[in-house]
Amino acid sequence: MDFSPLTDALASKSYEKIADICDDLMLKVAAEGIAFQDEWPYVIHLLGYYYVNDINSARFLWKSIPSTIKDSRAEVVAAWKIGQHLWTRDYAGVYDAIRGFDWSQEAQALVAAFSELYTKRMFQLLMSAYSTISTQDTALFLGMNEDDAAYYVQQQGWTLDPASRMLTVKKQPHVTEQKLDPSKMQCLTEYVFHLEH
Repeated sequence: MDFSPLTDALASKSYEKIADICDDLMLKVAAEGIAFQDEWPYVIHLLGYYYVNDINSARFLWKSIPSTIKDSRAEVVAAWKIGQHLWTRDYAGVYDAIRGFDWSQEAQALVAAFSELYTKRMFQLLMSAYSTISTQDTALFLGMNEDDAAYYVQQQGWTLDPASRMLTVKKQPHVTEQKLDPSKMQCLTEYVFHLEH
């Protein structure tokens, strides 16, 4: 089985392409009638889905994995634990599942990239949902201890009240770009002028 497109994507850190590459390869080998289950990179496939935030596809992949694989590969089960926590929105559990397993060499970089991306997603969620939040809750969402979480968000412009240990969220200004081509404006002006006269 040729996994070179997958290997190339992992080597170039094109993690957003992993799930699609795995899907395409799986369809290809399944169409050829090749028995692929024993050597399939299920861990990478699951992690690829998590990276693009496609938890539903990860669930369907998990259901299709033969029980012999689930019983014999601890890393596949560890990868699925991340998916379970994502599904139930157990934010701290996601980080615990990531840190709670000694990942293989081929999965380490993808797990680290997903963890970083997930932290950024959680930060965006906090920023859009809260105006003030405790350092304890922030730490839970970001998978850090309270001091690291406070430092992380303060670097993004949030302010900390040391007495109450509450963080004030700095909202990002919502910028809408208007791309107006002057020639289109001229055309519109001429059209309106034509209608009026």
